[in-house]
Amino acid sequence: MEACGLIVEYNPFHNGHLYHLTKSKEQSNASCLIAVMSGNFLQRGEPAIIDKFQRTEIALRSGVDLVVELPYAYAVQHSDLFSYGAITTLANLFCPTVCFGSEHGEIEDFFSAYNVLVKEKQTFQAELHHYLGQGLSFPEASKHAYASIGLTEGSVDLSSPNNILGFSYVKAIKEYGYSIQPMTIERTSNQFHQETITSSIASATSIRKELLASKEIPNKVKQAIPVPTFEALEDYYEKTGVWHDWEHYFSLLKYRIQTMPLTELESIHGVEEGLEYRLKRTVESAVSFNDWMQTLKTKRYTWTRLQRICTHILTNTKKVDIEKMKETNTLPYVRVLGMTKTGQDYLHQIKKETDIPIYTKLPTDNSLLSVVEQRATDAYYSILSPQNQIKLKRQEVLPPIRV
Repeated sequence: MEACGLIVEYNPFHNGHLYHLTKSKEQSNASCLIAVMSGNFLQRGEPAIIDKFQRTEIALRSGVDLVVELPYAYAVQHSDLFSYGAITTLANLFCPTVCFGSEHGEIEDFFSAYNVLVKEKQTFQAELHHYLGQGLSFPEASKHAYASIGLTEGSVDLSSPNNILGFSYVKAIKEYGYSIQPMTIERTSNQFHQETITSSIASATSIRKELLASKEIPNKVKQAIPVPTFEALEDYYEKTGVWHDWEHYFSLLKYRIQTMPLTELESIHGVEEGLEYRLKRTVESAVSFNDWMQTLKTKRYTWTRLQRICTHILTNTKKVDIEKMKETNTLPYVRVLGMTKTGQDYLHQIKKETDIPIYTKLPTDNSLLSVVEQRATDAYYSILSPQNQIKLKRQEVLPPIRV
């Protein structure tokens, strides 16, 4: 049985995602689709609009065969660490191919871009350091450094978000020597951060914006999502009364920052260069998360970078936690969130070959990843009623979802 890997967030799953998984299966000729999915907090430092279990069920009902969790410690990170975690997970599942969406759509050009980067590595690093020294954010500095070696004017534009992620996947495969063949499918009809819905293929950003402005699912959203997504969104809101958004967490976040000593705040992953003082000073007068972020962001500290830092404050994820994880340079386990019969058969096929434990519920071994994951779970559900917190957190110890 051949598998194809997908690296996803599904926040929420929409028609563009359905197109991607259908084309991935066609292009790879795989009989099993494996999705490595971020959990309750996402790469851009945002809470998922509905929890990972609902998103898992949507994926399984829409054509994915096996959903495994990208641990929080990898999921809420810059593109290189995010990609390492996802690609390493697929490698441990003996997945021969990975297919990602990109603005570019031609995989050979990603290999060419990687070869250019290897050849011009010293120039790239020097230019990156130069622009960081000028106070630019890492994404902006990287864009200029890539341009200096011809990688924004050439065939792959490394200023585009999905091209950047795709390039990080290719880098991880090449640099760690994984025998995974990357493939890419060109994104259709919309831009990644487009904020309006104009057709049946819409960005997740535009869908979330419409949902969060209403207590019901607007018609324009209905046209952009498949039935399983509609049913899951409706069901989650009916049970909890929320679709998760940063504004729901702002009071708790503000309290955390106000009451944490400066030394403790400075120890949080991502808090650097005296940022703890700016966090303390600006949060005092902020009345909403959006209001605070508008005040807090700078040329060096982008909205996305600050959101990730806020997530780490909320989950009490410290620099030492991530450094210990990076030092081991190994993935301690793979956690299965859900599977179809095909996914179950695939796991049975590989279980004698893999050396890594494959868990069907969150491990209680007190490993660093599992401890961080538990804190992320507690933080995510903290905005709900006590009854809902107990009920939804119990999902962590239940068997995987089966469809």
